[in-house]
Amino acid sequence: MASDFHQGTENGQTAMTPDHEFVEGINPSMRSLVSVMLEVAKSEVPVLLLAEKGAGKKATARRIHELSQRAGQWFRLVSCTTVEAGQFEDSGGKDSLVGGGTVFLEELSELSAQGQSRLLQTLTGRTTNSGGAHRAARLICGSACDLEAEVKAGNLREDLYYRISGVCLRLPPLRQRREDIPILMEHFLRKFGRDFQRPVPALSDETRRLFQEYSWPGNVRELENAAKAIVALGDESVAMGGLRAMLSRPNAGVNGGRVSLKQAARAASREMEKELILRALTRTRWNRRRAAQDLQISYKALLYKLKQMGCSEYRAS
Repeated sequence: MASDFHQGTENGQTAMTPDHEFVEGINPSMRSLVSVMLEVAKSEVPVLLLAEKGAGKKATARRIHELSQRAGQWFRLVSCTTVEAGQFEDSGGKDSLVGGGTVFLEELSELSAQGQSRLLQTLTGRTTNSGGAHRAARLICGSACDLEAEVKAGNLREDLYYRISGVCLRLPPLRQRREDIPILMEHFLRKFGRDFQRPVPALSDETRRLFQEYSWPGNVRELENAAKAIVALGDESVAMGGLRAMLSRPNAGVNGGRVSLKQAARAASREMEKELILRALTRTRWNRRRAAQDLQISYKALLYKLKQMGCSEYRAS
């Protein structure tokens, strides 16, 4: 299914705000990439973006569109897992992938054989409808896979691969641009502060150090989700109570590289519950019955929670 992001005003309607914003940062590799993007944007050459999942391919594609002569036209994000082959023909409908704007094909390696054939036909000829010839859309493709390996394996047409890779840009993973982590985090904190209408939190030195040391297997997307959790929960200490355990795990984020808001909220909730129980037990000198009364839970429920916390060996004083 295609998603449209418009700039300026189109058909008298207010423009939509994109979900993916490009943040340049100060990393030398990213600065060099931006220089190439500026040149590529001036041309109509197809662009192939290669990067790990979550590294910012969508934001980069949109930025190239913003810098191009098509900036006032639509930018359309298309997932190759769901796109229909007919969308590569000019049907004149809103879901057609030709006609003046820019199309970003996400995860090209997942495009079906029929879709590859139709896309190649669109790229090698002029598409028309009842109104005559139409200008083809600017094409930008993205992939987290080694497309040359996909060609050798017979999963991707070789002629299509050479058509869409006029310029190939490789985006570095976040672990290779650690100096950009504070810049990206501040950007996301402000973004979600606006979205949730909450003040932008000032992160502690401990949290910043944790973010700098973490490997971020989910890249920028994982960092963004961490920022979302901090702003949504409204308390850095609560949010980090859950996130700290997740971020310190060796395999954290390997399942798609995401720390979901739901996961973070659950982890933070467990951490806060543990803290409240320990405070109540400290006040009551570990008298569990009195602590249960203070916490307004049953004695049995408190015993169960203490067992989960690994504190079941303690006895009431």
